[in-house]
Amino acid sequence: MLLVLSSLCLAFAAIPAGMFLVNLFLFRRPAGRDLGTPLPSVSVLIPARDEEANIRAIVDGALSSEHVELEVIVLDDNSTDDTASIVRGIAAKDTRVRLECAPPLPKGWCGKQRACALLAEKASHPLLFFVDADVRLAPDAIARMVGFLETSKADLLSGIPRQITATFFERLLIPFIHFMMLAYLPIPRMRHTTKPAFAAGCGQVFLARAESYRIAGGHTAIRASLHDGIMLPRTFRRAGFRTDLCDITLLIRCRMYHDASEVFSGLLKNATEGMAGRVLIWIFTMLLFLGQVLPVLLLLVLALDEGGPGPEGPLVVSAVACGYAIRFVSAARYRQSWFGAVLHPIGVLVFLGIQWMAWFRARRGVAPVWKGRAYGN
Repeated sequence: MLLVLSSLCLAFAAIPAGMFLVNLFLFRRPAGRDLGTPLPSVSVLIPARDEEANIRAIVDGALSSEHVELEVIVLDDNSTDDTASIVRGIAAKDTRVRLECAPPLPKGWCGKQRACALLAEKASHPLLFFVDADVRLAPDAIARMVGFLETSKADLLSGIPRQITATFFERLLIPFIHFMMLAYLPIPRMRHTTKPAFAAGCGQVFLARAESYRIAGGHTAIRASLHDGIMLPRTFRRAGFRTDLCDITLLIRCRMYHDASEVFSGLLKNATEGMAGRVLIWIFTMLLFLGQVLPVLLLLVLALDEGGPGPEGPLVVSAVACGYAIRFVSAARYRQSWFGAVLHPIGVLVFLGIQWMAWFRARRGVAPVWKGRAYGN
């Protein structure tokens, strides 16, 4: 029985490790800018609700962008702090910046989706660069992403910024953004089909062709969603458009959450539209527990066995090695926490616990809360 279980664990660990290895070579960094080829102009669109601590840095970063013509539009989403006044001060000195103010949020809309939809209506350039206020841009980030979009012929492009983590749960859980995408999303298949099942993205950064965005319905089509990272690419794919991903670790960074409360609230709000669906939660619980947690538990059991490991020993060790290989390579390449990588099995258990908590909350009709707003299920 132990031999069968060990073999099963190795299979569930080796398959995502193999997919990660393939994806590692396909999840490419955007190339440098070819100065002889003009790029399309870009509308940088920033939804902002109570972002006085972040707004100046993201606007200044966008204005410092090299090799690309742009406008910067900030939508103040009923902020109660100095977000709007800071943007007005910047706009008074640079005509590329414009402040728009959101009307009261209509029923049935998520605040961010409404803000992004309004921003897209105000944009005047052929490319739309949606970016969260807590993101920080390198001077060549936008130009490189535009170049990647043009080369890939995709209509929507996203990437995962370098995630800055400082607290225990940030380091433990935030790296799962990379882990889940690169270990369980077949990027070759994603690039050769427009099926919504292969949609993936990160809501912190999206670059879209304006015409395709409008045809697909953009953020209006996902007005009630709290997880645009998945739902916006699905919307594009349903309309027959291609979406793609690139590695922006060296170009863009973000400190998404700052404490345990924010980490748990943020992951909970995204879970129901991601892994915590009615069917997916069972599938991913099996995949993650059997492939990432159980091998470590079996290794501990074998280590305590006075009779020494039997034929299942090499299988268990190989399964554990597969899981840790993904995390250690990710930590090196994507500038992630080594602390979180070492505690990988614990992180998986906590991550699964959050998915199941979201599942139970959704069944009980508990409304997610984000940015001071409660959203019905």
